Amino acid sequence: MNYIRILFLLCFSVIAKAQNPIATVDSVAIQSPSMSKIFKAAVVLPSSYAKSKASYPVLYLLHGGAGHFGDWLKQTPDKMLVKNLANQYNVIIVMPEGEAFSWYMDSPYDKASQFETHIMKEVIPKIDNTYRTIKNKEGRAITGLSMGGHGAMYLSARNPDMFCAASTMSGAMDMNFANSKMNAEGLKSVNERFQKLLGTSDPNNEVFVKNSIMNMIDTIKKNGLSIFIDCGVDDFLIASNRELHQRLVYNGTPHDYIERPGGHSWDYWQNALPYHLLFFQKVFKSNAIK
Repeated sequence: MNYIRILFLLCFSVIAKAQNPIATVDSVAIQSPSMSKIFKAAVVLPSSYAKSKASYPVLYLLHGGAGHFGDWLKQTPDKMLVKNLANQYNVIIVMPEGEAFSWYMDSPYDKASQFETHIMKEVIPKIDNTYRTIKNKEGRAITGLSMGGHGAMYLSARNPDMFCAASTMSGAMDMNFANSKMNAEGLKSVNERFQKLLGTSDPNNEVFVKNSIMNMIDTIKKNGLSIFIDCGVDDFLIASNRELHQRLVYNGTPHDYIERPGGHSWDYWQNALPYHLLFFQKVFKSNAIK
């Protein structure tokens, strides 16, 4: 009797998998002439992609500081999270490399850290030339966690012709970490990394000021992209997220803002990402993207 039950369960599992095919993951090598190097990106294709001739919207999903392109596939408690969301919303999800401390910008001092150029001029064209994507801003969005949250806001603010929407999860919205709850050791390490990246760790320095999203409020308003800011109430970066929200309210920039229980953790980001996919789906729908 037990053997019959086991056989039934195995057959049921096979049938369920056949009825609910899994999204596929590609690892794409992307040549970077700007840095004379080859980087990788992970690309999740919804299961419908293989049997369709349609073009798909794309979400660029950025990792955080000290991370790498595979984090969103390896670090979430549910390893199927990104795949399931790609299937649920019929969207291609691209996770590019941003290295440990690039802030997704072009460093004026470190020629090996030119990641705005990499994302905008190397990654996006490669993805659009390799897959059936919607090749205009109406079908392209960007988000990320922590450093990647700042990166998503930064890249979309500076390249509004490339994205229709941007969001941030636990984003490092203020590059002046003295305004955060970071401990002295962490602050010293961050300042040393900023010194290498920007040539200064002085938050009043011009190069520091002009590259912080906290100082791009008027640009965000002018661009008119759909914006969503999300941070946990126990996150050490909550103060800067609240400050960015308040500045956007003050200058009349429409945006969504949410605080939920949680801190700077993968548990929080796993819980957050589905909200962001829902947000982007509504934007894509308003752009007549199916």
